[in-house]
Amino acid sequence: MLSKLAIAWCLMALCVVIHAMGLTAALTWIKGRSETTEGHFWVATWLLICIAAWTILMHLFQIAVWALFYLWKHGMPDLPTSLYFSAVTYTTTGYGDLVLPKAWRLVGGVEALTGILMCGLSTGLFFAVFTKVFGLNRGNSGAA
Repeated sequence: MLSKLAIAWCLMALCVVIHAMGLTAALTWIKGRSETTEGHFWVATWLLICIAAWTILMHLFQIAVWALFYLWKHGMPDLPTSLYFSAVTYTTTGYGDLVLPKAWRLVGGVEALTGILMCGLSTGLFFAVFTKVFGLNRGNSGAA
């Protein structure tokens, strides 16, 4: 069991690295664009669409990492099934129509926890970008 948890920890760490790299790339890309969006609703909205698409792509990549692992360890019979299982686990949808073999079930739980954390990071990025492009934090100098 400890070896399976160590593997799950490594997969979680890989997801954090992927997400950190993706968020850094997104923030770098956004840096020069926020000034051009001020007062331009459609430009700002397009920026949000791009950020949403980018974060979903990052999540899909992480889902694929878990899915390839399940496939490699024969936890799922084929790639489409493995991708489906990983997606419903990572997003904590959890339909329950597929389950991992008993030896790997705790790994699935770690994937779900990882998905919650990474989705939270994405939500934070999205909110920060929304706040910046629509100028919602102007004039709030420490007032609570």
